[in-house]
Amino acid sequence: MSQPTSYDLVLSSGFLAFARHVGVLRALEQRGLAIDGITGTSSGALVGALWAAGLSSHAVEALLTAMPPWKLLRLHAQPWRGLLDTSAFAEFLRPHLPATFADLRHPLAVGVVDARGQHRLLTSGPLTEAVVASCAMPYAFRPVQVAGESFADGGAADRLALGAWRQLRPGRQAIAHQVQRSAGVDVPLDLTNVALIRTPRSGASFLTLGDFAAQVAEALDCASQVLDGITAG
Repeated sequence: MSQPTSYDLVLSSGFLAFARHVGVLRALEQRGLAIDGITGTSSGALVGALWAAGLSSHAVEALLTAMPPWKLLRLHAQPWRGLLDTSAFAEFLRPHLPATFADLRHPLAVGVVDARGQHRLLTSGPLTEAVVASCAMPYAFRPVQVAGESFADGGAADRLALGAWRQLRPGRQAIAHQVQRSAGVDVPLDLTNVALIRTPRSGASFLTLGDFAAQVAEALDCASQVLDGITAG
């Protein structure tokens, strides 16, 4: 894989795998690699959106470790539509994200599934709602309305969304991060022009994100091995 002047970054879903993605971002920051566009799904959409908004990996870590996940959970009044409501999570994120995709520092695409179960990438419109929709695991959370349509976690159809990224950004080279599967669907990967970083599952839960710093360090090490290989070539 030849070394371009900039890469796209593709971040997979992974149950509360924020620390894994932060470790990859930190490896990119340490090497000064230029990222031109970001595609993210679920936890990858959340971390990718915050980074695209201008937060450093350290600022993302500080934000996401400010409180345990359970403090942002609310039971939904109609649990047959999804046990948990995402409104508190959206209000937590809203001050840290610009209003729309167009206001980000980098182009961003967010992986979701629509009401028919079809995978889509959202690239415009209200940002917080799109990110929260991408995190709304089916059955656990109610679907989220984004610009009049109902969406849920894109990992239910494609955890990494590499094929959708390639259709959106043809001809680009990418650095992709795939967290070991915890739920959702892994599709066969075409790794042409893609440097793939794989990291273990986070082990996080709604009660605790676990040893966030240790997870970051482990992901940083995994990412460094891959990134050192492409920058040396």
